[in-house]
This record gives sequence, structure tokens and C-alpha cells, in this order.
Amino acid sequence: MAIPTIEDLAGRVHGTVVTPEDQGYDEARRVYNGMVDRRPSAVVRCVNAGDVLATVGYAREHGIDLAVRGGSHSAPGYGTCDGGVVADLGAMRGVRVDPTTRTARVEGGATLADLDAATHAFGLAVTGGVVSTTGVGGLTLGGGFGHLARGLGLTCDNLLSADVVTADGRLLVASEHEYADLFWALRGGSGNFGVVTSFEFRLSPVDLVHVGIFFHELEHTEAVLRHYREYIATAPEQLGAFPGFQIAPPLPFIPEDRHGDTFVIVVACWSGPPDQGERAIQPFRDAAPVAFEFTSPMPYPALQGMFDALLPPGLQQYWKGTFAVELTDDAIAAHAAHGPKVPVVNSTCHIYPVNGACHRVAPEATAFSYRDANFATVIAGVWPDPADNEANTAWVRGYYDALAPHSAPGAYVNFMDGDDQGRIVDNYRDNYTRLVELKRTYDPENLFHVNHNIRP
Repeated sequence: MAIPTIEDLAGRVHGTVVTPEDQGYDEARRVYNGMVDRRPSAVVRCVNAGDVLATVGYAREHGIDLAVRGGSHSAPGYGTCDGGVVADLGAMRGVRVDPTTRTARVEGGATLADLDAATHAFGLAVTGGVVSTTGVGGLTLGGGFGHLARGLGLTCDNLLSADVVTADGRLLVASEHEYADLFWALRGGSGNFGVVTSFEFRLSPVDLVHVGIFFHELEHTEAVLRHYREYIATAPEQLGAFPGFQIAPPLPFIPEDRHGDTFVIVVACWSGPPDQGERAIQPFRDAAPVAFEFTSPMPYPALQGMFDALLPPGLQQYWKGTFAVELTDDAIAAHAAHGPKVPVVNSTCHIYPVNGACHRVAPEATAFSYRDANFATVIAGVWPDPADNEANTAWVRGYYDALAPHSAPGAYVNFMDGDDQGRIVDNYRDNYTRLVELKRTYDPENLFHVNHNIRP
């Protein structure tokens, strides 16, 4: 059988195939991270699972790189490649909610904004991230942290089934009852095992949340982080909260003369009974004097989109992440030394809690292995000017190097950059051997390797 040409592929898919000769190619190849500039031979704008099957088959038969793009938020820019083909799921954004069973069927290119808009109409939600433009697919396959994780678990803990296009050209439905080994690997194993064209999630009642954002002067950094460490260990699980470092944007509740100053902040989200919200977030006021604050009940999707303006597509990005069982005094000292040096308003460091419901899943129950961690830190270097790449990348690396002695060897896969490939074994710990075996079963030729790769 003749190997299909680009023209053959274009005739087999319902979506558009964009090549370097086409108008709009530069837009089609662009990803969220402006630091990434790659030139695939074709971008297939898939509109259904059949298009994905055709694109995967084309890459397999030609022996070329295959990149899979959902929300495009991959920090290393894994949603594109040089010379290969991109399966762009960006047009596959449908969400169907069943309020009776409290489930949602979500297409592989949907963003958190798509998911939250559909589920909120029924007073329901699932754990998401903290930026609404994040892709549901990448978030889920890596694990999935967010404001609701302490009460509802990781995003992948709420996954009921997945429609998966595998390397050999099959469309499988993976769940606890069918292809359970593949389902196990999808929950934390990232994009190594196939292209998920549809996710089925369990939903939980979440409507209005009580939000508190507290800005403290940098002199209180260590006090704020110590207080956070103690409170979040036993706080009610309906409370999500994370501290971080933030250059003050021009927000109405911050005096104009303080715009551009750096603060240690806490972002809190109470999803329990509305009348208990103020009491739940009060301890963050008690930690240290508050310079400025914003507190209000709001729809959960409004919180999810609150930070979008700081993170538009096209900025330069370089990230590092760590896990830690304890936020030790030495780790806090490292944060106090490096966090205040955050270079621009778009950059930050956040320390997410990974306790509560996240701990009620055994480390071997899903591919996500760090169930004993209590904290997941991301150092997100994000800035507009490529001229600052060297200096700002150095800030991220220096910060990470200071935290590494006080952290676990592995990190959350969605917080890692392209130069973290050497940490993959540490990320999966005792689960790595099983993941390699499953990679040999479902992708023995490593077709899905444009990712944080588990090699067969």
C-alpha cells in the first residue's frame, strides 16, 4: 500500500490541513509559549476522532514526529514540532453535562473555561487549574491541581473514562472496566499512551465560592509561609489556598502608587457553605498584617478566569516544579530569598497544597505517584520581552536550585520544562516500571514521544 501524501491526508479528514505553503500557517503552528518557534510539515485541525485517527496513522506510516495539541499550554511547547505533523484538537471543545448522573463528557481540545461554563449552569464542577485557558486534556493526563483539589482530589481522580486513539490506529474506551491498565496509565502518565479525544468526568456540587486574595509586605514572607504551612495541614477540605509572590497589577483595591511593587500573597477559595466563607479565610488575615485584600463570593468560573489577563498567549515561558512532604524552615528561607526577585508581573511562584482528598488515593492506584507530598511548587517564569530570556531563565533556575535540597527528586509533570527529561523516573517512582511495560504494550515504537517521555 502506498504511503499517503499530504493531499491524501487532507482528503481523509473533515478538518483543515495547514502546510507551510498555506496562508495562516504561522498562526496554525504557534503555541502558547512564545519562546517556542517550530515548523511542522502540517497542522491538522481535527474536528472529530476520525481526524485524529487519520493524523496518527499518517505520522506512523511516514515515521515522522507527532505532536498533540489540546489547550496548547505546555511550557516546553510540546504542542508542536519541527518537520512532523501536529494533531491540533483546538476545534474539539464540546462539553455535554448530565446533571442527573453528575457527569460530563468533554472533548479533547476543551479548555477549563469551556468545561466550567457548561458545568456551572448546573451548579457542578470538577477540579481544574487556576487559569481558565488551560487545556482540560493536558491538565488531566498530568494529574490536575486546582482550587478544589483538597476537597475533590486531582482532576485525574475524577476521570471515569477516556476515548483514546492509540498508536496502532484503534479507538479504545478506557475505564476501570475496559482497558483498565491503559486507564491507570492515563491518570498521570501524560500524553505517552495515545490521544484522548474525549474525557468523562465525575462532577460535584460547586456553585458560588468565597474568594480571598491577601497581599502582605515582603518583610512578612516567612511569617506568612509558616502560618500557611500550619493552617493548611488541618484546614477544612473545602478550603483551597496557595501562597505566592506577585508584582501588584493595576487592580482597583491596590493604591496606584503601589502598582508594580512586589508582595507575598495568599489566594484562598472556600467552596463549602457560603455562611462559613469569611471564617475559613480569616486565618490568612491573622498570619501577618495585610497591606491590601479582595474578598467576595463569586461564581466558581469567575475565579478560574481571574488570572487570565496576566497570562495571554505568546509570552516567553520557562518553568520548574518541585514536590515536598514538608515546607521546612530552610525551604521557606529559600522562598524568602528568591521569591521577592520575581522579575515581571506575569511571573510568579505558587505553592499548592496536595493533601486532603489527594491523599486518599494510594500511590499505586494511578500513575500519579506523589500521594505523600503535601506541597507542589511551581516557579513560572513568564515575561514579554525575548531580550530578557537569559536573565529570567536564570532566576527560575536559581530559585529551583535553592529549593532542590529541601524537595523530593520528582515534580509535577505539568510544571516541568523541556530540560527536565532526566527527572522522569523520579517523577513516577515505583510506578515507572509499570508505565514502561504499558508503553511497550500500547506504543512500542514510541510514536507519542513529543512529551515528557516514558521510553519503551
